[in-house]
Amino acid sequence: MAWLQLIALLAVVQLFVFGVLVGWARARYGIAAPATTGHDIFDRYYRVHMNTIETLILFLPSLWVAGQYWSGIWVPALGSVYLVGRVLYLHGYVADPKKRGLGYALSVLPTLVLMVAALVGVVNALLE
Repeated sequence: MAWLQLIALLAVVQLFVFGVLVGWARARYGIAAPATTGHDIFDRYYRVHMNTIETLILFLPSLWVAGQYWSGIWVPALGSVYLVGRVLYLHGYVADPKKRGLGYALSVLPTLVLMVAALVGVVNALLE
């Protein structure tokens, strides 16, 4: 359980750091709040942050529920792939939005696997 907790907390810390990067880009490129566009690099940081929020909403419950039904290290390992994927997504998207594909795949695919594993676990528990 501690590995699941660590992965979940790292995902939240990662989201916080991405938010800090948005604030940094806002200051660096002179984008006054509440504007959410205005400079290409700022826009990229902002989109990474927003997309991470969108995926985190799917990832965290899937991680926790899958972890309740599947033992071993593979659930936290999939969570680790998600975290690496988000970092690759950040670097790829900020460099060139066309380079975000690998990072996106490495964060969405583990989330989908965790969602299916969670659903299978819940259904099996209901059928027992």
